[in-house]
Amino acid sequence: MSKLDEIDMKILSALYSDASISVPKLSKQLGINLSVTYSRIKRLQRRGIIEKFTILVNEDKLGLNASAMAGINIDPKQRETVVAELEKLESIRLMREITGRFDLWINLRGQTLDELHKTVYDVVGRMPGVSSVEIFMEVSRKVPAVKFRLAD
Repeated sequence: MSKLDEIDMKILSALYSDASISVPKLSKQLGINLSVTYSRIKRLQRRGIIEKFTILVNEDKLGLNASAMAGINIDPKQRETVVAELEKLESIRLMREITGRFDLWINLRGQTLDELHKTVYDVVGRMPGVSSVEIFMEVSRKVPAVKFRLAD
């Protein structure tokens, strides 16, 4: 397999920013030949570097204005059951198994902070296999631009 180069990184950065951009517009924006841009994108897909093209929903405009994160500690013997139950909750946007103070880290969205607080403490906190939960309410959000670069 060939290594990634600066052209690949520029394409990935641009597509990460706006996956809906047309290949001709991307090609022009990056100053790369159209056929090269197209073939590079196809190669990145074949190699599994680009897994899919998707959308980013503005959940604030859907009335889901509150965001929180929660750390969860679980009984390792009930891990699969807890994870399966968490996956059923509509408010969870992302779940990570982590090391450190918590076993799981979840990101949640909802209409109000009170709704998220109740979800974390009254639903998640009472699940069999969950030993403790702690919620962290989001007070502001900044999404930095992502620029991919070659590893040293």
